[in-house]
Amino acid sequence: MTVKIAEEWLNICGGCEVSILDIGEPLLDILPELQFVHMPVIMDHKYHGQTGEKDVNIIEIPEADVGIISGGIRNEKEKHVAEAMRQSCKTLISLGSCACFGGIPAMANMWTLEELYEKVYRDSESTEKSETPKENLPPLLDKVHAVDEVVKVDLHIPGCPPSPDWIKEALVSLLKGKPFAMPEKSVCDECPVKREKKAAGGDIKRPLESATFKQDSPWEETRCLMEQGYLCLGPVTKAGCAGIPKEGEVAVPRCIKGYMPCRGCFGPVKKGSNPLVDMMGAISSIGLNPRQVADRRAMLNRYVGAHGLLKPLPKPRIAPKGGK
Repeated sequence: MTVKIAEEWLNICGGCEVSILDIGEPLLDILPELQFVHMPVIMDHKYHGQTGEKDVNIIEIPEADVGIISGGIRNEKEKHVAEAMRQSCKTLISLGSCACFGGIPAMANMWTLEELYEKVYRDSESTEKSETPKENLPPLLDKVHAVDEVVKVDLHIPGCPPSPDWIKEALVSLLKGKPFAMPEKSVCDECPVKREKKAAGGDIKRPLESATFKQDSPWEETRCLMEQGYLCLGPVTKAGCAGIPKEGEVAVPRCIKGYMPCRGCFGPVKKGSNPLVDMMGAISSIGLNPRQVADRRAMLNRYVGAHGLLKPLPKPRIAPKGGK
């Protein structure tokens, strides 16, 4: 039996599509069982007929067993494409952090649409002042949405970019009719570094400072980066960036493998968690000063700005003259 797949990219950089290609040889093993009926990155399929002869108000997506959407939803056109994908696909997958949580683009949710327009087209020192463009452009929505805020999503595969292992695992599970779910554990649960449950000092270091490590030594001899004083979001971030390790291998999170602290791209460990709130407790628990985290909202929720986790702050109230 051949499984039909439709794929769309919305408010996205394209890294998720590269992850699909990065599955490599295992992808060749399952390709005979897959038929891609719609995928703009590799095939030409128009929304309104190949010559534009069909109704421009109806987006045409071929019927598919599995739909994959990468990217969040920022404008009306992306909203309509997501709705068309949901209508045409039996199972819908959100692929990557932008589709799952809004991703980096959802940091824009900290400001109103009017504030963004004003900054980009009139207040930027490097841009000549101009009117906000409106012609031949789909209107922006009031904020960046995760896909599941607009349509029902059946599976979520987070990451920026997602691990090819989990994409392959999801496809194989669907081919075999088996349930798919990523484990609910944190990056710290997988990370093999040495922990002493206290910070080496009270100050949070700049991320560009070099961490202390022993080149080519076992990971168990490398001190936890947060305990070294670096802001590492491993305690509040879902595990999985290391992929699915083979038997006998040690799962080393991708950023840690480069001796860099986790940035939180796989999103919350559990649905509904707030990494900003949870991380403040994790920082304090080992003796670091959470007040030293610059721009805490943007730093700790940088990949998860949808679902209301990032939004404009209330304007400060200006007292009237007279002090009342």
